[in-house]
Amino acid sequence: MTGKETFSRYDTADYLKTEEDIAAYLEACVEDGDPALIAAALGDIARARNAA
Repeated sequence: MTGKETFSRYDTADYLKTEEDIAAYLEACVEDGDPALIAAALGDIARARNAA
C-alpha cells in the first residue's frame, strides 16, 4: 500500500447552514438531556453563525 490517507477535521458548525438546521440540532441535543451536550451545541451554533 502506497501513500498516506488524509482526513479533514469534522466540525458540526460546518453543517449548520440554515435556521432549520440549527433548530433541529439544538432540539435533538435538548432531548438528550445532557447539559454538557447542550453547552457544546450552543458553541457549535455560535461558530456556525461566526459569533465565536
